[in-house]
Amino acid sequence: MSASALFSLGSKAMTASYAALATTSHNISNANVKGYSRQQVELATAAGQFNGSGYFGKGVDVVTVSRAHDAYLTREAATSRALSAMDETRLQMVRQLETVFPTGERGAGYAAGEFLNAMVDLSARPSDSAARQVVLARAAEVAARFAEGGAALDTLQIEVHEQMQVGVSEANRLLRTIADLNQRIAAVKGLDQPPNDLLDLRDQALSDLSQQLHVSSVAADDGSVTVFAAGGQLLVLGSQANALAVVSDPADTSRAALAVRNQGDLIALQAGELGGGALAGLLRFQNEDLVDARTLLGQLAAAVSGSVNAQQALGLDLRDPPGSGAPVFATGAPQALASANNAVDAFGQTIGRVGLSITDATQLQASEYALRADPGGAPGAWELTRLRDGLVRSIVSGDVVDGMRIDIGPPAPVATDTFLLQPVTRAANGMRRVLDDIKGLAAASPLSASAAAANTGTGTVAALRIVSPATNPQLSASVRFSNDAGDYAWELRDRTTNALVSSGIGTWSAGAPIALNGFELELNGAPRNGDLFSVVRTQFPATNNGNALAYTALRDTPLVGRVALGGGGVGGGETVTNAYAAAMADIGVRVQSAQSTAAISAGVAAQAEAARSAKSGVNLDEEAARLIQFQQAYQAAAKILQIAQTLFESLLDSAG
Repeated sequence: MSASALFSLGSKAMTASYAALATTSHNISNANVKGYSRQQVELATAAGQFNGSGYFGKGVDVVTVSRAHDAYLTREAATSRALSAMDETRLQMVRQLETVFPTGERGAGYAAGEFLNAMVDLSARPSDSAARQVVLARAAEVAARFAEGGAALDTLQIEVHEQMQVGVSEANRLLRTIADLNQRIAAVKGLDQPPNDLLDLRDQALSDLSQQLHVSSVAADDGSVTVFAAGGQLLVLGSQANALAVVSDPADTSRAALAVRNQGDLIALQAGELGGGALAGLLRFQNEDLVDARTLLGQLAAAVSGSVNAQQALGLDLRDPPGSGAPVFATGAPQALASANNAVDAFGQTIGRVGLSITDATQLQASEYALRADPGGAPGAWELTRLRDGLVRSIVSGDVVDGMRIDIGPPAPVATDTFLLQPVTRAANGMRRVLDDIKGLAAASPLSASAAAANTGTGTVAALRIVSPATNPQLSASVRFSNDAGDYAWELRDRTTNALVSSGIGTWSAGAPIALNGFELELNGAPRNGDLFSVVRTQFPATNNGNALAYTALRDTPLVGRVALGGGGVGGGETVTNAYAAAMADIGVRVQSAQSTAAISAGVAAQAEAARSAKSGVNLDEEAARLIQFQQAYQAAAKILQIAQTLFESLLDSAG
C-alpha cells in the first residue's frame, strides 16, 4: 500500500466526519424549528481493492443524508390535530351562546314572567291607566329581550362567516405553498438524493393545513404529493392548487358553506364529510348549534307572542266603542326557503312555491324542516323531515304539522326541488311590541255570567272563560237546571230580538265546565232544581277583568310545545319559564359536552405529536454527544493525513 492510499483513506474519513459534524450542527441549529426532522449521515464502507496479499480497504463513502421520518406517525399527528382544531373551534363558538340565554333577571324567560305578573295588577284595576302602562312597558321589555337574543345570534353568524374567510385564506396560502414545494421537490428528483429540508417544509405545510381542513395525501413517483379534501375533492395536483372559497349555503343563503374552485367551477364540500379542522368546527357550530339556538329562542318568542295575541283577541278593550283587542306583539314571519338549486324560469326566478303559516303557536317545535318530493308516496305527496330529531312523514298540500300549515303551490314545485321550512327560526329577530295605546289592552271579557237571585242551591259562578274567537257576544245564554242531579237545559237567544237561536240539554258534574257559544262556564257549589245561570254581553268593560284573569292564567299554562317521547306527536308542553330553563339547560349541556370533547381530542393530538417528535425531533443532549464523537473522528482522520504526509516526506528523502 502506497502513501497515496493513506491520503485517500484519510481524506475520505475526514469528509465523512466533516459531513457528520455539519449534519449534527444543522440538527442543533434547527432543534426549535417547527416541523424539522432530525437528519443523519448515512455511511457505507468503500469496496476493498484486491492485490496479491488480499483485499485492502479504501475507507468510507458518504451515501446520503437521511431524515428521521415516519409517514404513519406524521399522518396520525396531522389527523388528530385536525380533530382537535375542529373541537376547540366549536367550543369557543358554543361558549358564546350562553350570553344569548342569560340567567336571572337578564333572561327573556324572566321578562315574560314579569309581563304576565303585571296582568295581576291589571285584573285588580282593569281601568287604571298606570297599571295598563306597566303592562305595555313589560311587553316592550319582553320583545326587546327576544329581539336582542336574535340580534346576538345574527352577530355569531357574521363571526362564523368572517372566521371562515380567514381560515380559507390561510388554507389557500398553504395549498399554494404545497404546490410550489411539489415543483421544487420534483425538480431535484433526478439527483437521486432526498431534499430533506424541502420535505420537512411540505410536511409542516400539510400539518398546518390540517388545522384548517382535514386532508389526505398520496405520494407520486416524481416526489410530489396529491392532496384531497376529506370528501374526496382534489386540492393539489403536482404544481397546481385549487382554491377553496366561502359560498352561500344553497338551502339558506344567510349561512356560509365551503366549496373548492376546480377549473372555474365551484364544487361544494359537504360539511358532514370534512372530518376535521377549524373550518369543519365552524360549519358544525353554524349548522347544528346555532340553528338549534335560533329555533329554541324562536319557539319561545312565537309561543309567547302567539298566546298573548290570541288571548288579547278574546277580550274587550277600552276604545269607544269597545272592540276585540289588537295584537300586542309581532314576530318574524315563518319562512319556506327554496333551495338555490331548484328549477327556475327564463328570468331566473324559482318556479315552485311553498307557503307556510302558523295555526297554533303552542304546538310549534324548536326545529327546522326539510321538504322534498316523496319518492314512495302517492301523487302529490311530499316528504317532510323534522331536522332536530330526524322524524320523517308524508304530507300533502294543506296539511297541518306541529302547529304550522304547509301549502304547496301553485305553481307546484318539480320533483327535484327541495325546501327548508323555518317556522320559528326568525321569530325572535322580528319580535316587537306593536300595541302602544293603553286603551287597546283587552282586560275585559265580552261576556259576563251571573246566577239568578231566586236560585235555591249553593251554585255560584266560579269563572267564565272565552275559549274561541268565534264567540258571538250578540247571543245571550241561559242554563236552567231541571233537577238536583245536574241535568240542565240551555238556550242561546239573540240579544236584541230575544229570538231563540239554538237550545239543548246536558248534564253537569262538579269540576266540569259547561261549554256553549265558544265559552266555558265553571260553577262552584251544587245547583238545585230550577236554578238559573245567565251569560250576557258585558255592559261595562271598564270594570270587567275577565280577560285579565285569563292572562294571569297563562303563567301556569303549557304554552311551549314539546315533542312526545317515542315519536311523532307533541307532548303536554311547558310553561314559558320552564321552557326557558330547559333552553338554558340545553345550551349548558352543549358547552359541557364541547369542553369534554375538546379536552379529549387535545390530549390525543398531544400524544400523537409526542410520538412523532420522539421519532423525528432533535434531542440536544444526544446531538451534543454526537458532536464530540464526530469531532474525535475528524481529529483521528486528520492524524491519518499527518502520518501519510510524514511517510511521503520520508519516502522523498530516501529517494533523494
